[in-house]
Amino acid sequence: MKRLLAAALCVLALAPSAVAAPGLLLGVDDDSAKWYGHTASLLSIYDTLGLDAVRVTLDWSPGRSFPVGAERTELQRVANASRRLRVVIAVTGPATAPPLDAASRASFCGYVANVLERYPAIHDVAVWTEPNSSVFWQPQKGAAAGYEALLATCWDTLHAVQPSVNVIATSAPHTNPGRWYADLGKAYRSSLRAARIFDTVGHNAYPNDSGEAPGARHKHGQIDEGDLGRLLGVLHKALDGTGQPVPGQGGVTVWYLEDGFQTSGAAPLYTGIEIDRRPVSEERQASQLRAAVELAYCQPAVGGFFNFELRDEPSLAGWQSGLLRPDWSPKPAFEAYAAAVRAVREGSIACGKP
Repeated sequence: MKRLLAAALCVLALAPSAVAAPGLLLGVDDDSAKWYGHTASLLSIYDTLGLDAVRVTLDWSPGRSFPVGAERTELQRVANASRRLRVVIAVTGPATAPPLDAASRASFCGYVANVLERYPAIHDVAVWTEPNSSVFWQPQKGAAAGYEALLATCWDTLHAVQPSVNVIATSAPHTNPGRWYADLGKAYRSSLRAARIFDTVGHNAYPNDSGEAPGARHKHGQIDEGDLGRLLGVLHKALDGTGQPVPGQGGVTVWYLEDGFQTSGAAPLYTGIEIDRRPVSEERQASQLRAAVELAYCQPAVGGFFNFELRDEPSLAGWQSGLLRPDWSPKPAFEAYAAAVRAVREGSIACGKP
């Protein structure tokens, strides 16, 4: 904890506090908010970056109605953070036991509703994580229809508890999200539902590899940040004429709920063998991240960007796309992200033709 305190003081000296403009919510994906008891030190790092939001994960187990034990302590820390900045909770469960029937859907959505009732400062909920990937939802056959039903149940349940709640649908970039949203639209139309099932599209927008430009376009399968036009086209085709607005309509936007560029690391801060196909230097990560934020700012119907993550994992088998090294020292990306936040706030980013 002393190291975290020292790191907080160090990064506080790097940049003044800033708040991003309403047009683009800027945040990080960081479960540190639930792990570290000294919330003030962590919040000082968020403040230095000028962040609007932090996304944290919560784990649901079938039949559970509220976090228990250590999870309850973690949730209280998250709630403490929600008094200072916007907290997005991403609630997911076991990949082998997603909510596939009415009872399990009611259980899952009831769990989330109980969290919102207990902590009314939390208004943003991502329903599951990347359900179009077998890593998080099995089996994939019929998954889009199952997820549509889960979204519908949660939208009704959560809006009954908190009318201002933001229900976020999520998707992975490299497991054919275009087909996924087409199938989700078919399920929605077949249900004859007139109400919404989501308020925000939370699409994870990782590039093919960390060296790929954020604006790179792809013809088939994957949909990354540079493929926004394809994503919007698919959503229009799937949902136009229904009760579900698409991004750009009815206050619905796309949030890049996860994005990041991995750096290479060396001992003693990092251990193991690098598994990323093309990690970049810390300097290149900084420029990639700045370019990704600027692109998101200029894209129509995009309302949020979250860097995955705040701090690198020490194992090279994990993720090194953070703004801080494992010892909490700032990487060049830290100041680059803070500068991007300031540019968004000031409206100083020049957008060319889309």
